[in-house]
Amino acid sequence: MSVWIYVLAAVAIGGVIVVGMANYSGGAQAQNVTLEAPSGATLATDETMLLVDIRSPEEWKQTGVVDGALLVTYSTPDAFLAAVKPHLKPGQRLGLICRTGNRTSRAARQIAALVDSPVVDVQGGMSRVLGQGYKPVKPSRAQGCQSC
Repeated sequence: MSVWIYVLAAVAIGGVIVVGMANYSGGAQAQNVTLEAPSGATLATDETMLLVDIRSPEEWKQTGVVDGALLVTYSTPDAFLAAVKPHLKPGQRLGLICRTGNRTSRAARQIAALVDSPVVDVQGGMSRVLGQGYKPVKPSRAQGCQSC
């Protein structure tokens, strides 16, 4: 019977570890994060959202960017928000786009608790937007690309 106590204790501890890791890694969806799939044209014209392309300058140059997007490579939540907050208007949603959506998914969860604005994770990233026929623009210094 004492073996079963150890087995049950191990299962309980394992469950606590799994739940804790899911929350720590961002497995839980933040209240102010939504996953949306707007068209490229909508992303370029939606004034209710500040769209931030979190890819690298090399990626921006390779594929082009959404017209009007702010270009800020994501490294850490604090550095990213320091660069973005001056551009975010009160009540404006913060949209994040990357190549395929993997980086924005992670970044959105990391910054959600640090901002008062709703955070939009653009589903499928630039790959989806370009695949739907959107014609991107060249990245520029005015958008935030210092090497463009």
